[in-house]
Amino acid sequence: MRKKTVLIIEDGQPLANAVALRCEKEKWSTICAPDGREGFVIAVREKPDIIILDIFLPKMDGKDVLKKLRKDKWGKDALVIILTNLSESKGVPIIAEYNPVRYLVKTSTTLDELAAVIKKYI
Repeated sequence: MRKKTVLIIEDGQPLANAVALRCEKEKWSTICAPDGREGFVIAVREKPDIIILDIFLPKMDGKDVLKKLRKDKWGKDALVIILTNLSESKGVPIIAEYNPVRYLVKTSTTLDELAAVIKKYI
């Protein structure tokens, strides 16, 4: 059986590393991208089982990554969890039309909670 793959698009290296380590504890493969542009390219090329996406990213913000993904043949159905510091009341209206499966606020979500959410979808 093939390992599930999680793509983490996050410019904060300590958080990206922590999320990757938590995913690897679940025996999931991880790929990290430090900016939106690279994250989009990796997503379309690697077709991960789920994407963890920040909104505030260098080179291409998370909204634009999600917008481009939804125009892609594979990406239109890609599972995306938004993990950001932008509150739901401000962030959800910005990205809701692009159908992420969940919206999580970094400061309110533990790594174990994130792993539990990922498990629901992959």
